[in-house]
Amino acid sequence: MAVSAAGAIFLDKDGTLIDDVPYNVDPRRIRLAPGAAAGVRRLSRLGYRFLVVSNQPGVAQGRFDATALEPVRQRLAQLLAEQGARLAGFYYCPHGPDEGCACRKPRAGMLTRAAAEHRVDLGASWMIGDILDDVEAGARAGCRTILIDNGNETMWQRSALRRPTWIAADLDAAARLIQATRGRPCGATP
Repeated sequence: MAVSAAGAIFLDKDGTLIDDVPYNVDPRRIRLAPGAAAGVRRLSRLGYRFLVVSNQPGVAQGRFDATALEPVRQRLAQLLAEQGARLAGFYYCPHGPDEGCACRKPRAGMLTRAAAEHRVDLGASWMIGDILDDVEAGARAGCRTILIDNGNETMWQRSALRRPTWIAADLDAAARLIQATRGRPCGATP
């Protein structure tokens, strides 16, 4: 019997799920961002799967090797497990911003790959991130989007693809919006 596709939560890593510490690959320094624990618990109770999608230009810049990201993935899985959730997938783009790859956000490559590998219905999914590149990647993939407005977006270059469905203060506020709009048409007011 085939398993039907369901929605997922695509999460940016730094500044959304965990504290934004530039180029940090030390699992001992990885901590959930404010509001992330409650948000993960709430979304997990709603039955969403969690897929982390993260640009990691530090690999291309030689700051760390791609093998350093496996302990990061393990730490993220541990942090989610502590909240009663499961990390279904961890995807990263090792390329720099000028390499033009299809996986680097704001392109949708990581999301579409994860969706194919995990049988995710992108139209029933959410991309949550702290910059408009995250929002654009989610929109390009066909997800609804939430921008965590924590001060990390500094350029505010707007376009139709960079207009989030919602703006929230942290992951818990984002989870509350998703919970309040569950089962309603896209863009419905909570």
